[in-house]
Amino acid sequence: MYPSLHPSIIDRWKRAHLGSACGVPLGCGPSAESETYDPSVIAAEFTEGLGGGAFGVKRPLRLLAHKLGLSEAQVAEMARILNDLKTERAQAAVDDRRTLTTFADALAGEAFDEALAKQGAELRRKGAERLGEAVLKALGRIHKVLDAEQRERFAYLIRTGTLVL
Repeated sequence: MYPSLHPSIIDRWKRAHLGSACGVPLGCGPSAESETYDPSVIAAEFTEGLGGGAFGVKRPLRLLAHKLGLSEAQVAEMARILNDLKTERAQAAVDDRRTLTTFADALAGEAFDEALAKQGAELRRKGAERLGEAVLKALGRIHKVLDAEQRERFAYLIRTGTLVL
């Protein structure tokens, strides 16, 4: 019947459409609420911040290319900027896990190990500082890539929460 679709996709599609057709409030399928445009759906992709999250660089880049009307050269440079920022965010996540491990180790002993806790706090401070510097550098590079109108639209996306830095 649907040779090019995976069976699980077909099953989900059928349940979504049959659930809404039968009138039973299953929470699946199209409804009046789901048919309206909700900017929070787009913004949800950016809760981890610009260039971060599980989706990598492609989705934020597509959104920016669409919303800002970027040229091919601008898209290529924005991809490099977002990729660099993604790398810094990944390093910050590793530093955060190390910090938590250090804090846990400081608490695990018979006595509280204040020196180890201070080491963890210092690691956290340095990681946040490094990430802040990376965001600042990325913003400077983005400013150079965009023209005045695109910078205004980019600033609007930040102000409205569509993009999170």
